[in-house]
Amino acid sequence: MKKIALFFAGLSFIIGCNSVQKGEESFSVNDIALSEYDNFGGKISSEAILYKDAIAEKYDNLSEGDTIDIAFSSTVNGVCKAKGCWMKIALNKEEETMVKFKDYGFFVPKDIENDTIIVQGKAYVSETSVDELRHLAQDAGKSEDEIAAITTPKKTYSFMADGVLVKQ
Repeated sequence: MKKIALFFAGLSFIIGCNSVQKGEESFSVNDIALSEYDNFGGKISSEAILYKDAIAEKYDNLSEGDTIDIAFSSTVNGVCKAKGCWMKIALNKEEETMVKFKDYGFFVPKDIENDTIIVQGKAYVSETSVDELRHLAQDAGKSEDEIAAITTPKKTYSFMADGVLVKQ
């Protein structure tokens, strides 16, 4: 009887420790005040929204062709200056992900650089062609010299967003 009680006490302790660890790398949409965010696209409904450092680890484990459904919070590094039809979101100090919007069905404001956002959708790894990289550089307002300097394709962390929350 004592062994069973000890087993359940140990199991409870392990489960409790795991949920504390999860709380450090993710949060729920119920944990935020939605009135502090502007919503674009579909509703964010994920119960586990990762912080940017945790999403970087997920991308590291993806191969080209793999996808995962996920939601995460981060900072906007860049946004399309023509329409707001894409964003570059920080994953960590060195890497970022290119975010596009499902079915080209919605856009985000063009002035949200450095703002905090939450995105929900599919993360995947792809290779971006030279033509696409040049087009994106032009949309971002890069100079002709910077655009001409793009000569090789690039492995890209990509994200197809169903919905975006932008902190006001």
